[in-house]
Amino acid sequence: MNSSSSNGRFRVHPVLWLIPLFMVLSLGIFFVAASPASAAIFSTPTPTQENLWAYVDFPKPTYTVTAAVPPTDVPTSTPEATSIPEVTPTPGQMVMAIIDDTPVPTYVAPQPGDVPSYGGSKYILVDISEQHMYVYEGDALVYSFVASTGMNNATRVGTFAVQSKIPNAYGSTWNIWMPSWLGIYWSGGLENGIHALPILPNGATLWAGFLGRPVSYGCVVLGSYEAQVLYDWAEIGTPVEIQW
Repeated sequence: MNSSSSNGRFRVHPVLWLIPLFMVLSLGIFFVAASPASAAIFSTPTPTQENLWAYVDFPKPTYTVTAAVPPTDVPTSTPEATSIPEVTPTPGQMVMAIIDDTPVPTYVAPQPGDVPSYGGSKYILVDISEQHMYVYEGDALVYSFVASTGMNNATRVGTFAVQSKIPNAYGSTWNIWMPSWLGIYWSGGLENGIHALPILPNGATLWAGFLGRPVSYGCVVLGSYEAQVLYDWAEIGTPVEIQW
């Protein structure tokens, strides 16, 4: 490829100059690409997430324990149990009175020993041990009432019958009114029966809140509403059984 010139010198073919030039350029490109500076210039930066938190050093809190001071307004005495209200009996007798504005036939109180006949299917059962009344018509239980019987077993056990019905009976012995009275048996000269909570002369209700425990002087006591329901339902002669 080399040829000599006319003056005796050799002349390099122009193509041969390209080989070293190419080599120099290649080395230059290699060193440039491998340098850290070129990596910082030509590489695509990787996005990094900003730190949104930091450590904070708080001092540990200290606590002061103090003894609790008892309140000064707490009562030191224990309240006594609520006693059953009573009325003082005075000599007298049971007086029956019909309280109604409309004219009614004259009432004749039954006499001791009178047992009214009855051919119906109604029946009243009083259980002293349960302080409860069960009212039946045939074999069906139609009413179930909480009741109170006499203190110190003052209510007689046995089978009796409704022998009187008085809208409001007055007991002069204790000066009380007994609404929805159903007389069931005689105790000496007084008639014991079934009635609502008694009413005192001042209008207060005696034994209110004590139903379900023996409180009466011998009668079977019901709530005012329950006694009215039984009074309207019962008939003269309806059997009444009182048992333990």
